[in-house]
Amino acid sequence: MNDLVFYFFAASALFILELCYFKIADRFNIIDKPNQRSSHVIPTIRGGGVVFFFALIVWYVTHHFQYTGFFVGAVMIAVISFMDDIGEQSARLRLMIQLISLLFMGWQAGFSDQAFWIIAIMLVVSAGTLNAFNFMDGINGITGIYSLVNLGTFYCINRSMIAFTTSDLVVTMIIGVLVFLFFNLRKHARCFAGDVGSVTIAFVQLFLLLQLIHTTGNYGWVLLFLIYGVDTVVTIIYRLIRRENIFKAHRLHLFQYFSNELGIPHIWVAVLYGVLQLGINILLVLFLPATPGWLVLLFCAGIGVLYVFVREWVLKTVGVKGLFS
Repeated sequence: MNDLVFYFFAASALFILELCYFKIADRFNIIDKPNQRSSHVIPTIRGGGVVFFFALIVWYVTHHFQYTGFFVGAVMIAVISFMDDIGEQSARLRLMIQLISLLFMGWQAGFSDQAFWIIAIMLVVSAGTLNAFNFMDGINGITGIYSLVNLGTFYCINRSMIAFTTSDLVVTMIIGVLVFLFFNLRKHARCFAGDVGSVTIAFVQLFLLLQLIHTTGNYGWVLLFLIYGVDTVVTIIYRLIRRENIFKAHRLHLFQYFSNELGIPHIWVAVLYGVLQLGINILLVLFLPATPGWLVLLFCAGIGVLYVFVREWVLKTVGVKGLFS
């Protein structure tokens, strides 16, 4: 099948499937209703990010069933995440399914020949990344724009620097993200990604990242998730210092303060996070292969310190006690 014909077919099919899901969600009341922790004010369809899973199925079926181990893991993680969107599931069950899915993904990406401790670290960091994407999915557009930036970066690396994956997988997921953004990147979103969306798109990006790391041997590519990582880790540290339950839902991420307390429109905050990550990605593409590890760590520390200063300024502006006030 000609690539352009396939992409047109994929976009049309995903658009129709998304509209069909909206009908199902309305029928079975899969709706996100505003509460004190929400950043939206009107009931909105939950789980619209299932289109990412649909995109994965379309690619898998039409491209000779490649990466079956990865696909099996994605199915498992999408199913448990969608079940959680419908009705809250046991945290222990979700974590168990996530770890099993990540084992399938790690094996497919080539990490089965690594030392046990490397595999263990991969599982812990990957599980944390999946949940970080889920935590960060709090305002319109942020999951879609951030994923679009990283998927675009993976595509450029694969085509221009080093071939580490199949480009059709990346392009198909980009199409899925664009379909999702058509309904989500609005003042009043038609749908939210839900757990099924945020976790599935994170799973795909993790797979691409592990493929890239395995091919290049350079772990510095994890900085493709730096903005999400810093916001998530520093927020957890803040909550631990305040002796808060880090597993309880909240509105304490920096992007949430931007949107809820400072009143900056969701779309602009989402674009800001995407642009910041894009800037980092450009630096990675240009300089990472020749950059020593200590300088990469210094760069991460600098971003973390800058983030803390910005967060403290925002907290002071909105009248919330920070770490230094």
